[in-house]
Amino acid sequence: MAELLVSAPAKINLHLEVLGLRSDGFHELAMVMQMLDLADTLRLQPTADGRISLSCDRSDLPTDGSNLIVRAAERLRSHAGLPELGVAIQLSKRIPIGAGLAGGSSNGAAALVGLNALWGCGLSTPQLRDLAAELGSDMPFCIAGGTQLCFGRGDVLEPVAPGQAPALGVLLIKHPEASVSTPWAYGRCREQREDFYLHEEGEFEQRREALRRGPLLAALAQGTPLPPLRNDLQPVVEPEVTSVREGLALLRRADGALAVAMSGSGPSLFALFPDRAAAAAAHQSLRADLVAAGFEAWVCGCNASGATLG
Repeated sequence: MAELLVSAPAKINLHLEVLGLRSDGFHELAMVMQMLDLADTLRLQPTADGRISLSCDRSDLPTDGSNLIVRAAERLRSHAGLPELGVAIQLSKRIPIGAGLAGGSSNGAAALVGLNALWGCGLSTPQLRDLAAELGSDMPFCIAGGTQLCFGRGDVLEPVAPGQAPALGVLLIKHPEASVSTPWAYGRCREQREDFYLHEEGEFEQRREALRRGPLLAALAQGTPLPPLRNDLQPVVEPEVTSVREGLALLRRADGALAVAMSGSGPSLFALFPDRAAAAAAHQSLRADLVAAGFEAWVCGCNASGATLG
């Protein structure tokens, strides 16, 4: 088979609620995640030497067995029981690294989708998502894409309006020198909020149902004004990370912004607008201040799919 290209899009969290602790030590979450059209690209070339190799146009990204792309390829090859399968993978990065946008998870998901086709493994989408869940909590969503309710560790999905995406425009910003450790953010959340954690499955389900029936999904479905977005990690991270604090203040000045929030554990931040043109206009108006403060910026739209071939 000739080489394949796979798109690996970024995500943002439109809602991130920390419900409590699970028996496995992870946090129980209730989220709404949205895929964007900002994407990395994987180029897959089959090889006959049984090797899995990865190269990248970013020298600061590891390309060894610690990379989720390599781990996903090895896991799929092991599952298929065909150790002779090989591939040379080239990764072109557009999603910023370490940004809370699931770039690494999406790359791993794209490797599963692409290599399933390249190697003729014949796995169904649910089977791919099961493999993805073994590798990372965000990876099943990165295969499914679109707008999804995400529960459990983030790996239990309920689609919202399958095959469709909100017509929202997104102005996404990140300071290139900023980083936030996800374990640190959740650890600080536990320190500050554990008194409010829920403990029983029945309580978790009540919060899930409240999200299903709440104003955010209604607004996305009907195109009505968005409620304020909730991210329980934002009040933990914002006071302690200067770029998050400064970036949110800049985005809150944007004309026409429907909502402003941090994505995941940060440090990426975003503002939502009625459409892409409004997001582009806001970017233009803020460009000088964003550059002066050292921020990189991207104007994006919402995407109805996850990792895709072609």
